Amino acid sequence: MSLVFLVHLAATLFMTGLIWFVQIVHYPLFAAVGGSAFSGYQQKHVRRTGWVVGPPMLVEAATATALLVQPAAALPFSWAGANAALLGVIWLSTWLGQVPQHDRLLSGFLAEPHRKLVSGNWIRTFAWSVRSLLLITSAAP
Repeated sequence: MSLVFLVHLAATLFMTGLIWFVQIVHYPLFAAVGGSAFSGYQQKHVRRTGWVVGPPMLVEAATATALLVQPAAALPFSWAGANAALLGVIWLSTWLGQVPQHDRLLSGFLAEPHRKLVSGNWIRTFAWSVRSLLLITSAAP
């Protein structure tokens, strides 16, 4: 198995575990933070989360591209394409769906953007989960 594939798999598995935690625990708990404390909490959340998710997401993007350019033996080109397409869905969902809702929450807790944040995040949760299954399946002997 190539090093690029293994690094890609590791980054994807990390992000899959993280997104499930965010979906089931973290985002739903936003509603419990409290009105007066929420704006400061959200500002810190956005800043700190970027440091956690940014590097593995960039590693995923770089290694997914590398796997398209030079497919690994473990990952047929069609699977590499599906993997990259799902990663594109994740990035689009992040920038067009999640980021605007986080921005709306910077001024304080609002039920509608919070609901959209939680419900819209299922797109990323599903896409990362499918990608993990695809990559694990392709790595199996």
